[in-house]
Amino acid sequence: MKKWLGLTAPEASLYSAPLPAGEGWLEMTYLGTAGFVLKTPQRTVVLDPYLSRANILDTLTKPLHVQPGLLSKHIPHADDVLIGHAHYDHILDAPALCKMTGARLIGSVAACNVGRAAGLPESQLVETHGREDIACGAWTVRGLPSIHGKAIFGRIPLPGDMLTPPPWPPRFHQLKHGQVLNWLVDTGSLKVVHIDSADFIPSELQGIQADVVCLCAIGRKYRPDYVKEVVALLKPKWIVPCHWDTMFTPFEAEPEMIPGVDLAGMVREIEAEGVTAVVMPMRGKQVFSR
Repeated sequence: MKKWLGLTAPEASLYSAPLPAGEGWLEMTYLGTAGFVLKTPQRTVVLDPYLSRANILDTLTKPLHVQPGLLSKHIPHADDVLIGHAHYDHILDAPALCKMTGARLIGSVAACNVGRAAGLPESQLVETHGREDIACGAWTVRGLPSIHGKAIFGRIPLPGDMLTPPPWPPRFHQLKHGQVLNWLVDTGSLKVVHIDSADFIPSELQGIQADVVCLCAIGRKYRPDYVKEVVALLKPKWIVPCHWDTMFTPFEAEPEMIPGVDLAGMVREIEAEGVTAVVMPMRGKQVFSR
């Protein structure tokens, strides 16, 4: 494995083998950072795609550009694209993906303003403040209001909202997070909750049961009892750690670990709560079924 700041990406022994497909199955692909593709024969929903990864120097000093070839190669189809918050590593590629596939971009006011900046028509934008069920074919999705973790020296990075479209192409600091949403995706057979940042609001998760939780791995560093509380609230069968890899490694290269992420420790903590940890490799696929 390549190293970054002396840290290595998770070893292959942590990776879980695909589960056998059964009735009501769901295929999940991990895109790195907080990105996933959720797919059945009837629907494809993409969460927080970011494949056009600039290196750290270019990210800090230059406008950010999308790599459409990567999107068309790895996400050739999408019906809906859900955005948890509007930081660049969660939203930069979403408007281009929607243009290529005809998918709707669904998210906060800030997320939709990013879509407008990139030239998406209003017909492909769905604004939500959360707590409402939005039909996605036979599926439904609901944004659960949340908060961003204090992930940079105890502070929330790039806080604030975007009430008007930002410059395009943007520099990384021009994309504020806006309203943060955890997503509940109900396929009719399985329910997935996507927690894309290092924090959450417990009251917004109460009364929801999830089969699968995609859980931001860095959250364990900043919120006490992060895993334990998520399990108590959502009672999942599976937890898929995400956002453990840096957003500066090229998408098709080996992943590198974010400093401070203890993925093996997270797996132990998940399994101590009686839940199955499913660690997915970059670009890896997993099938979940009832």
